[in-house]
Amino acid sequence: MYPAVVAAGFLCGFINTLAGSGSLITLPLLIFLGLPANVANGTNRVAIFFQNIVGVSSFHRQKVLDVKGGLILTVPAILGAIIGAGIAVELDAETMRKVIGGLMAVMLVVIVIRPKRWLEGRPGGVGRPGWIQIVAFFFIGMYGGFIQAGVGFFLLAGLVLGAGYDLVRANAVKVLIVLGYTFFALMVFIYNDQVVWTVGLVLAVGNMLGAWVAARMAVAKGAKFVRYLLIVIVTIAAAKLLGVVDLIMRVFV
Repeated sequence: MYPAVVAAGFLCGFINTLAGSGSLITLPLLIFLGLPANVANGTNRVAIFFQNIVGVSSFHRQKVLDVKGGLILTVPAILGAIIGAGIAVELDAETMRKVIGGLMAVMLVVIVIRPKRWLEGRPGGVGRPGWIQIVAFFFIGMYGGFIQAGVGFFLLAGLVLGAGYDLVRANAVKVLIVLGYTFFALMVFIYNDQVVWTVGLVLAVGNMLGAWVAARMAVAKGAKFVRYLLIVIVTIAAAKLLGVVDLIMRVFV
């Protein structure tokens, strides 16, 4: 199954770097391989961590990464992620899945009807993050620490609509933020013995390759290409989380 794990990791790293929700591919695979859901969640963070090292390095070499602005927003995301990763209460997973799917559907509408904002960023450039943005990224980090899948969409929305980045630079800052909080979230999972290193490191090989290809493609193709890809991925992810994909499969299969 290792070739399948590497292939899934490549798709996950590619999708995560350009948009988000790549973990919707890898988490089900890890669970299929026999890992309990919480261990699959922890093991997946190994690949996410190495994926974002490659992504940050590639974006930085291509001079599209705002390191200073990204680090300011990374701090509240880290604090939120530590709390999110340490949450031990039982949640209604089905309700949470539908809420996330609904939020993605709303974001899809925003991406479609306000293309200029996503392509060009805020008029006048990126400003200093305010308290509203810091609080927002704390909660996004909390969600990312709890479950990685889909966090990239919310980070992009915060970075484009809140901070004022265009889509390419937002993707670069996004991978920096995810790298920062994933390290601390991973420490929580390691402390609780919820990481299978052999599987996680094999998965990381695919994730890193996918991140390298995606980072170069994002800069080469530009914001318009990333926006079109984002629309496709958000549509599929929202349909999956809202149960539309499963409904279609039952009808036609």
